Amino acid sequence: MSIVVTGATGELGRLVIDELLATVPAGEIVAVVRNKEKAAPLAAKGVELRIADYDRPETLAEAFRAGDRVLLISGSEVGKRVAQHSALIEAVKAAGVAQLAYTGILGGPDADFQLADEHKATEQLILDSGLPYTFLRNGWYTENYTANLAPVLEHGAVAANAGEGRIASASRADYAAAAAAVVTGEGHLGKAYELSGDTAWSLAEYAAVVSEATGKEIAYKEVPASVHQEILVGAGLPEGFAAILTDVDEAIARGRLAGTSGDLSRLIGRPTTPLATTVRTALATA
Repeated sequence: MSIVVTGATGELGRLVIDELLATVPAGEIVAVVRNKEKAAPLAAKGVELRIADYDRPETLAEAFRAGDRVLLISGSEVGKRVAQHSALIEAVKAAGVAQLAYTGILGGPDADFQLADEHKATEQLILDSGLPYTFLRNGWYTENYTANLAPVLEHGAVAANAGEGRIASASRADYAAAAAAVVTGEGHLGKAYELSGDTAWSLAEYAAVVSEATGKEIAYKEVPASVHQEILVGAGLPEGFAAILTDVDEAIARGRLAGTSGDLSRLIGRPTTPLATTVRTALATA
């Protein structure tokens, strides 16, 4: 039996591997990756590599073994994920794995925004498969904001169409720790965890945190969705993805990413990382 992490060279996957290495022998950890060269740092740590591609189902058949505990980190290509995930689900079912944990989105079937559609479809595919599952419904990553601090500091504003909505975000490392806990622990089969930060904050509060950390005056500038989409496209995002992000902001305004169930802090055994901490880390490493 191995613990198998898909998408292991991605931002979340690398952190999950690091969390696993703290408690699990490297020889019991498998990284499923597309690119062997990119995964060389994982191999150097003693992690087994299995080369497979979501878009080539025939490569997935050899990626899993009976009894494996598998973490399916959702694909990054919006619009292709249902087909990709379906191929993997078929492969893990054929292999006879002991657990399939999936990183979905906060709210699960109740999430009413476009970005959730493929996650909801994937959860249903897993349920229909009869596989022993755990759903990790991840809320928003704080890094979704801190990765874009440069334009915020340049323009002195956080522009969004989220109204006064609140966001119970957590750091990517928090979510990685939860995933590692679920695939190494017991009692998680058949459960869905609503994962989010301990404290929800507004974008006005985020702007204030950035102001305090930098000494620069940063304001939250609420704009219509159409204007926000123009800003995102102007920054280089594809129009379709920009529309998805403005739709998420509208969901934030409706309170859809504000839930604080406490599931995340319970799984990781500590409080989630405060907003200000992630902001300071991002500024220090920029």
